[in-house]
Amino acid sequence: MLFGLDGVEIGLIIVFLCLFGGILSGFPVAFAIGGAGIIAFGIIAALDSAGLLIHQAIDTGSNAYNALISDGVNPDKISVFRYPELPTIAEPVFVSGWETALDRNLSFVVNRINERVLAGQSIETLLAVLMFVLMGITLERSKIANDLLTTMARVFGPLPGGLAVSVVVVGAFLAASTGIVGATVVTMGLLSLPTMLRNNYSPELATGVIAASGTLGQIIPPSIVIVLLGTLAGDLYSTAQETRAQLAGCTDALTYLGEPAVVSVGTLFQAALLPGIMLAFLYGFYAFGYAMLNPSKAPAVEFADSSAEVVTRNERLTWFVAAPVVLIGGLILLSSVNVVGGQNIIVDSFTDSGKTASLRTSVSEQCQASMIDLHGQEAWDIAVAEQAAIDEAGGVQDSRQLTEEERAEIFAERVANAAPIGSGLAIAMMFLALMMTTARGVAPSADTRPLLIGAAGVVLTLLVNAIWVTPTTSPGTALVMMILPILAALYGAKYAVALLGRNELLRVVFPPLVLIVAVLGSILGGITNPTPAAALGAGGAILLAAYRKLRENDQSGKVIIQGAFAIVIMLLVGVNFDLRIGQSDASLETWLAFLVAYGAYLFAMFGILYSCWTLFKYSVLSPVVRETAKVTSMVFTILIGSQILNLVVISFGGEHYIQQFLRSFDSELTVFLIVMLVLFVLGFVLDFLEIIYIVIPIVGPVIYGGTFDPKWVTIMVAVNLQTSFLTPPFGFALFYLRGVAPKSVTTTHIYRGVAPFVLIQVLGLAILWFFPSIVTILPNLIGN
Repeated sequence: MLFGLDGVEIGLIIVFLCLFGGILSGFPVAFAIGGAGIIAFGIIAALDSAGLLIHQAIDTGSNAYNALISDGVNPDKISVFRYPELPTIAEPVFVSGWETALDRNLSFVVNRINERVLAGQSIETLLAVLMFVLMGITLERSKIANDLLTTMARVFGPLPGGLAVSVVVVGAFLAASTGIVGATVVTMGLLSLPTMLRNNYSPELATGVIAASGTLGQIIPPSIVIVLLGTLAGDLYSTAQETRAQLAGCTDALTYLGEPAVVSVGTLFQAALLPGIMLAFLYGFYAFGYAMLNPSKAPAVEFADSSAEVVTRNERLTWFVAAPVVLIGGLILLSSVNVVGGQNIIVDSFTDSGKTASLRTSVSEQCQASMIDLHGQEAWDIAVAEQAAIDEAGGVQDSRQLTEEERAEIFAERVANAAPIGSGLAIAMMFLALMMTTARGVAPSADTRPLLIGAAGVVLTLLVNAIWVTPTTSPGTALVMMILPILAALYGAKYAVALLGRNELLRVVFPPLVLIVAVLGSILGGITNPTPAAALGAGGAILLAAYRKLRENDQSGKVIIQGAFAIVIMLLVGVNFDLRIGQSDASLETWLAFLVAYGAYLFAMFGILYSCWTLFKYSVLSPVVRETAKVTSMVFTILIGSQILNLVVISFGGEHYIQQFLRSFDSELTVFLIVMLVLFVLGFVLDFLEIIYIVIPIVGPVIYGGTFDPKWVTIMVAVNLQTSFLTPPFGFALFYLRGVAPKSVTTTHIYRGVAPFVLIQVLGLAILWFFPSIVTILPNLIGN
């Protein structure tokens, strides 16, 4: 044994040193990782051939080992860490020779690149990275962050620490629209740091709040970190739980757990939302508290008033508080009494299969004992009683085809029980009404007649729907019945938009907010998966950036607005009409709806192409495309390089050795704490991409193979990586900020300023540790 270390341990040290040497060499990280793997393999192979790397493996033929097996100990749980007294035998780290390992690695590299980069199941999800990067860089280059900071400074500036609070708010906005830490920190540093210093803000508070707010992109959806972690977490959790079930004596994870072992990126987005908001709130609370204790270091700042109309206190309470409460509360109340609800009447051709027991009970004795240990005796007894009742009734009832009479009876029953007003129409009318009430509050002295016409249109639309439109009414007929009140409502909404545009806060915040809600709402609501939502976000960002450029140059942006409305029309028609014109019995209504949707699609594409041309003309599109190409190519090249490095570690047993060490601890809690500490330390010197693709695949089978909720595990890892971004002396966010900070701001200022926010991050991790429901409540409420 060289230096008294096991050969596998020396191999891991060599890989580690080669990796850091490659990163520090100045070569692009994406290529340094793969090169480090190749060099490390060559060094390990040379030392192994020279007989210098000896691995002390357990002698599986010894009496002591066989005695453990006879006692019922699973072979996978036997390791030199858990049973150091077992006899060992010396063997090379490459048992079959380095030539065989090399040949196997080359085959695995090709298969893994094909599976994870070119044509695997995860490639569709990885495409969301490209779209989110494009969305973020487009919004960054369109100077929307500048407008947001200026506007938020006017809102929060008069408060103690108001500028710092405004930085946190804008940081959360940018995190939800970009998901790119470096871009957010640099943008915030360039825009807000000079303003804060000019208004006598402490350099420590200014730099700390900028660096911390910039890292919110790690956790607030749509986060690239969550997308990349999610693609790995799903596979790791599924595989680890299958292994866990087999060790427990069960056939599969579904039998053992009582539920499928799956976790999706969309579910992780749901899980990450509340923790991200919580961290942003903690940042803002600290900034406000610091200003209250040190008013000279974070003074209130008065900015020039905007051109917004003066609104009295009573008008604010009426139109900004009471009206939204009445509208939203009324919708909830009507939904609870079935006045508002779903009107989509679908009757399947087959009956549902009979209900099965909550747990599978026809399992082996070993699996039964394992399931009782996992779920508890009470849950097992309930499942046994459920299964007995099912067996007594003749077993699980199979699905059968319904007769025409049965289908007609079920259809009539559902029509009779359907709500008079469709939930989709009710929500749309509520949003139009909210626009009009908000516009009334923003401009109380404006002419109210168009708003009254619009409000009447909203009420009449709902009345017509409730009285004359039934679930059996065709969409075309329903549209004809409601066309006049809908046009009246849209007339009022159009006038409301013009009034809302007078308010600087709404004019600046509303467009990116709509884009964020559209992207996140479609994901969090389970309407679609992240990739189409990211495409919607990228298209919306292009339209938004082009419109802003045209307005900057005093040109009309009507084409872009019309293109955005065309997208809305296309989606509305697609949701409400059957567009399958290929059917033999396609009606005239179907054809007309298809033509409207197709025309809206063509005009929407024209709007996007016109937006691209506008951005190209003003020299915005080219740098956006170049930057997007650089970031996404870096991500995918790191993915390929990390696969090479991982296979090198696997080839000499390094991955198995690390997993054996972690599994040697009896406490799952201890194992997770060790992994979190290692990730925290590695975050000082490795970017999140390297950690996700190199470290997580090694420790993932252990941390995802226990009883912890995979959503909670993934979000804890993401917040931990966010903490490492901030921690001196190697936090990446600190280097980003140092690169754009003025000379008057020293590195010491940055380190001192960020220290409280590191403690806040640790506090956030502690809160998530003791209250995991913060992570799981939204996925449990919303579902997939």
